Amino acid sequence: MSTPPLERARAFLLTHARLLERRLAELWLGTPTPATAYAVLDALAAYRNPDGGLGHALEPDARGPESQPLAVDFALEAVEQVLDSPTGADPAVRARVAEFAASLVPYLESVAAPSGGLPIVLPSIAAYPRASHWGDGRFLPGLNPTAGIVTRLRRAGAKGAWLDAADDFCRAEIDQLTDLDGHSALNVLHFLAHAPDQDWAAGHRAEIGGRLGDLPHFHLHPGEGYGLTPLDLAPLPEDPLRELVPADAIAAHLTALAGAQQPDGGWPVSWEPPGPASLLEWRGVVTLKAARVLAANP
Repeated sequence: MSTPPLERARAFLLTHARLLERRLAELWLGTPTPATAYAVLDALAAYRNPDGGLGHALEPDARGPESQPLAVDFALEAVEQVLDSPTGADPAVRARVAEFAASLVPYLESVAAPSGGLPIVLPSIAAYPRASHWGDGRFLPGLNPTAGIVTRLRRAGAKGAWLDAADDFCRAEIDQLTDLDGHSALNVLHFLAHAPDQDWAAGHRAEIGGRLGDLPHFHLHPGEGYGLTPLDLAPLPEDPLRELVPADAIAAHLTALAGAQQPDGGWPVSWEPPGPASLLEWRGVVTLKAARVLAANP
């Protein structure tokens, strides 16, 4: 009898993945407790720098030790998984999450533009091995990552004057939005889903949702090459953003995701990481994501 797909994924994570992804897997594929959630936060703390930011290849395509907004964004996605997990409603877990999130705000404020917006990476990334898409590290402040970072910090309970300024930056950018790709769309749609002013958010959400199929780097239905999918936008069945996506698109992507599992139990990476360590780390990240989605969408 063949080994079930989730068991094969768990075995891959145990033999190939970083500590962070193994700890996150305990939240979704194991029997989680508050201690499991604390262990995720402790694993993230190992990437901390004296400036309060995070680096050291936490996001595996950026191999340098220096802090990057990209790494903070990656960390907050892990924090969001803690909040969405069965332990996320525990008051003690939420207090620890809020403490961790608040500790990131001073670093983000220190690298933000006067407008409050953040670039996805800083030029210091160019001094180290990195994926080719990061180029020379010179990026303008943008909705990717600012909108996603603001949303996740707010969800985690963080507050502060910079967060208010970043929120204003995002609203102004969304009000004059023209060009949009899959990555920016995910950031914007999550921001809109959690915006306090839902009357303002509803129109933008409907407009962006109506053109998901036309966005670069977004596959509304399964397709070839690199691209985000509706399962990146709304991985859990109860996610309110599911309503933006046709049910047949979700079903098709779930079928494609299950079929993409490799003989070793892991999932492949659809871009070129900057080295073998990065490739292996990314396979742990994408395998955890795939297993989490398949477990939540039987």
